[in-house]
Amino acid sequence: MLGWFQAIMPKEDKFFDLFEQHADLVVAGAEALRSLLKGGDAVENCRAQILSLENQADEITRQVLIAVRRTFITPFDRSDIQDLIGSLDDAIDQMNKTAKTIALFEVNSFERQMQQMGEDALAGAKLVQRAMPLLRNIGKNAGELNLITEQIVRVEERADELHDDGRKALFLANRSNPASGMNFTIGTEIYDHLEKVVDRLEDVANEINALVVDHL
Repeated sequence: MLGWFQAIMPKEDKFFDLFEQHADLVVAGAEALRSLLKGGDAVENCRAQILSLENQADEITRQVLIAVRRTFITPFDRSDIQDLIGSLDDAIDQMNKTAKTIALFEVNSFERQMQQMGEDALAGAKLVQRAMPLLRNIGKNAGELNLITEQIVRVEERADELHDDGRKALFLANRSNPASGMNFTIGTEIYDHLEKVVDRLEDVANEINALVVDHL
């Protein structure tokens, strides 16, 4: 009887709206991070913008978690909803951590590889944004969702290569001058944070993949 009752009850669609809103903020955060990595006077304004976006994303995450507890019928498993919104929130949280690190060390100029990693973060965020509306009908959109997640993985692999190339370039630029070791330390920390941004976007792709598998 319960199963029949659940089948005829309308599913709660607010989750999809919230996922899409959060993904929009992730893209905005990635755009601000890309602008920050151009350096110069824009760094502080971009850092403040990322913080504001991260706070807005936290509020959406809170709304999703409350809705999970209060909604009788959810579009897919509650744990999957929590995992998906958690991975989205981790992505913009990592953007904010990256911006905080840059502000802490008062860095206002960035290597070419760092800037390219910022481009990759934005590319990955836009792919995530593209995937969110497709979750409203996973069965119909499974092929496109799989394609998007494969593209996110390729973006992450490219960012990994940039991370390694950038660290190597930093080492070569600073090894002849021990006094410049601080530049190497700060630079590698920024590279590590940027890599984690793209890693967190890949985590979102993994959650999407899991949803597709569950609904085939």
